[in-house]
Amino acid sequence: MHYPDVYIGAIEQFPDFSPSAIAKRQVDGGVLLTPSGLEGDQQAEKSYHGGADRALCHFPREHYAWLRQQFPEEEERFHPPAFGENLSTLGMTEDNVFIGDIFRWGETLIQVTQPRAPCYKLNHFLDCQNLSPLLQQSGRCGWLYRVVGTGKTSGDRPLELLTRNSDVSVAEAISIAFHMPFDEEQYRRLMSAAGISASWSKTMQMRLVNRKIEDFGRRLFGK
Repeated sequence: MHYPDVYIGAIEQFPDFSPSAIAKRQVDGGVLLTPSGLEGDQQAEKSYHGGADRALCHFPREHYAWLRQQFPEEEERFHPPAFGENLSTLGMTEDNVFIGDIFRWGETLIQVTQPRAPCYKLNHFLDCQNLSPLLQQSGRCGWLYRVVGTGKTSGDRPLELLTRNSDVSVAEAISIAFHMPFDEEQYRRLMSAAGISASWSKTMQMRLVNRKIEDFGRRLFGK
């Protein structure tokens, strides 16, 4: 079983980028999970963060060890919840978590909706200018959940897989969206994955309409 560390954050002002709730603190004890996420957790730019399909962010704890190897001179920066995640575990990765997976967590039910799309705020927050493209290229992105059933939960309640609803792992979704050349068949496969978020479905649909992949530059570098 996988027991998550749990984190929430409030919106703050930062000198190098727009207001954000990326700075999180650990929650000890019970917490209420609502349709919009953990009680006390906030999101600043709601067109990109939060909402029903992006209520929780999960980042595997094992990725931090890899990042400390990549940036040994900055290793003190790479510890949970440096990536603004709500949940951090060992043993759950993009390879063994699938789009549409439903987990029981305490009284609640949560469903995987999409990979996280790394953005430029990570570069500024961790003072590492190429961090977001490195995460995207390596596939170490984490993923997001929607809340299927609300209630009380805590870090001493495990995440238990109840149902697997698609054959598309989070790692495959990352590869389809970020690493492959234009591939209509794979885009349709991703769109048909049970539980996929509306925003990711729309992105794949727009690729089919426009016959091209969108520019990642603004999201990854802020320009």
